Amino acid sequence: MSRIGRKLIPVPAGTTVTLGDVVTVKGPKGTLTRSFRPEVAIKQEDGVLVVSRKDDSLSARALHGLSRTLLANMVQGVSTGFSKTLEIIGVGYRFQMAGSKLAILAGFSHPQEFEAPAGIEIKLEGTNKVTLSGSDKQAVGDFAAEIRSVRPPEPYKGKGIKYQGEFIRRKAGKTAGKKK
Repeated sequence: MSRIGRKLIPVPAGTTVTLGDVVTVKGPKGTLTRSFRPEVAIKQEDGVLVVSRKDDSLSARALHGLSRTLLANMVQGVSTGFSKTLEIIGVGYRFQMAGSKLAILAGFSHPQEFEAPAGIEIKLEGTNKVTLSGSDKQAVGDFAAEIRSVRPPEPYKGKGIKYQGEFIRRKAGKTAGKKK
């Protein structure tokens, strides 16, 4: 039995879950919908959601924990939301808002501009930090990865765009190998 799949999902006050072919979760931060595979059954009992598998087939066992995690992320997303913070490091590197678009100046001849997908909010904190927030964990993570891919951190000086709290393994450079 899946350890993650057996965990119950508490539904906070102000959040409603509609079960059917497509599961809909509504809360103060928005509405999320997702369809789940038929190998997994979802029931609502006394303010908690229970995810169980219909049989012990290999595909049902594989989908049990995944379905529970996806459903828990939907409930958490519409109640509290998700956020990712990105930092930019480097001389002349900075974030700035150009209307509703995020412009990234990262050593290229022109700024790289990104329009926020639906449901994602961009909040600028100074010129070197930006916070992305929204109710869909996958959409927030994908947009953050797209921004990071403009200039990933390099291992010698650490310049580039990184997640807040990300550790960059540093290299010594070519002077470290010279012997006197």
